[in-house]
Amino acid sequence: MDDLKGMTARTRVVHAGRHPHDNHGVVNPPVYHASTILQPSLAVWEASRKPDFQGYRYGRAGTPTSRSFEEAVADLYGAADAVAVSSGMAAIACALMAVLKAGDHVLMTDSTYFPTRKFCDQMLARYGVETTYYDPRIGAGITELLRPNTRAVYTEAPGSLTFEMQDIPAIAEAAHAHGAVVLTDNTWGTALHFDAFAKGVDIVVEAVTKYICGHSDVMMGMIASTQEHAGAVRDMVRLHGNCCGPDDLYLAQRGLRSMAVRLKQNEANGLELARWLEGRPEVSQVLHPGLPSHPDHALWQRDFTGACGLFAFVLKPVPRSALAAFLDGLRLYGMGASWGGFESLILPGDPKALRTATSWDDPGQLLRIHAGLEDVADLIADLDAGFERLNAAAQAAA
Repeated sequence: MDDLKGMTARTRVVHAGRHPHDNHGVVNPPVYHASTILQPSLAVWEASRKPDFQGYRYGRAGTPTSRSFEEAVADLYGAADAVAVSSGMAAIACALMAVLKAGDHVLMTDSTYFPTRKFCDQMLARYGVETTYYDPRIGAGITELLRPNTRAVYTEAPGSLTFEMQDIPAIAEAAHAHGAVVLTDNTWGTALHFDAFAKGVDIVVEAVTKYICGHSDVMMGMIASTQEHAGAVRDMVRLHGNCCGPDDLYLAQRGLRSMAVRLKQNEANGLELARWLEGRPEVSQVLHPGLPSHPDHALWQRDFTGACGLFAFVLKPVPRSALAAFLDGLRLYGMGASWGGFESLILPGDPKALRTATSWDDPGQLLRIHAGLEDVADLIADLDAGFERLNAAAQAAA
């Protein structure tokens, strides 16, 4: 559909980027497998070499398959442009490199996704970009860390593993007053639950692998930008030779159409699990910004319209044998990287090892949960049985 103005995000996610009557009435955009793309004349060939060419020139630079997906994502975000890349990490790397150069300084939230930290410490440092990590709850206090050469401020809300919220509007106001670009990783919130551009963000990255695809079978990322930064971002992606295969793009677009209904169930299951875990005597704290007990709950209520299925909880200290008994016997929660699919997952995490500007003092084991689409009663029963095993193993080890 071409005219979606005034319609909600839940409607736009179904229709954006689709033009059935351009494709013989076929509902889903066709899959174009292409490397070489032929031009009909010398004049068109010469025009295709210019930056403002609106057609297709080469498979890596885009096809109708990639354009329909990117158009849909840009529409959802209200962005000037969106570009698909090969993974969420590729989106992070290309977005940062699009705005940074040797001699620049970037402010990075201390609660960022660990591979983002590694990219800053290893790759950006190699090319002469300095990174300073900041307390995710700093808000307008970020002003004190801005330097003459600070070019970018990177945010992520909630934070990876520990789920701190950030006052992104306050951070953006301070950064823009300084002339810095604001980036955010919006994989947790998605375009459905966090309107990043309305909150002052300039560039959004999202792991399409997670909720957009939603089926644990595609690796992809995307970068959405304001008009000011769209050209630099797309150029950086192209110069890195980064692109997505047409079949993956098709799967991503198919997943996008059901994201709203899936995310609603992920959110409901996650909140119910979090509330249940708050009542368990084995748990020292539950880290979910949607809970009134979360220290940043008011900030989440102000800036977000919903949550997802990802959160964490911390066990009171137990022997490793008890932790293993709890995790190894779970039937519905798999142990594996990533999240956002239809299935539930659980992983141990160690925030202490990933912080430099802040500290993590809880002595218990943090466990990150992704609440999938299963019946929540079965998910609770599986955890309940796990706590029985944990308590029995802890007693045996005493």
